[in-house]
Amino acid sequence: EFPDVFPDELPGIPLIREVEFNIELITGSEPISKAPYRMAPIELKELKDQLRELLERSCIRPSVSPWGAPVLFVKKKDGSMRLCIDYCKLNKITIRNRYPLPRIDDLFDQLQGVMHFS
Repeated sequence: EFPDVFPDELPGIPLIREVEFNIELITGSEPISKAPYRMAPIELKELKDQLRELLERSCIRPSVSPWGAPVLFVKKKDGSMRLCIDYCKLNKITIRNRYPLPRIDDLFDQLQGVMHFS
């Protein structure tokens, strides 16, 4: 519906930014590396194909991190497979940020009559 909003090709891994992304973990948490889920041969082939494509596009890179999460596939409406990563174990040891989201109607009230937005 909006082809001009989403590019067909992603440019690769984003450039390094001034702000570093950080996930706060519960104190004393050890790295989690869960064993991979079992996959059917067709899923293994799809996994290899998708990983190869992501590597070629520079969207991912090889890692030697002690952290690891299993992957699985979810079938899309068109029959193709969507690669998903199961971060359930990581989510259990993550400290949630508790910043409330602003109410949209309050934001509109603040912007009423404003001519320039920055």
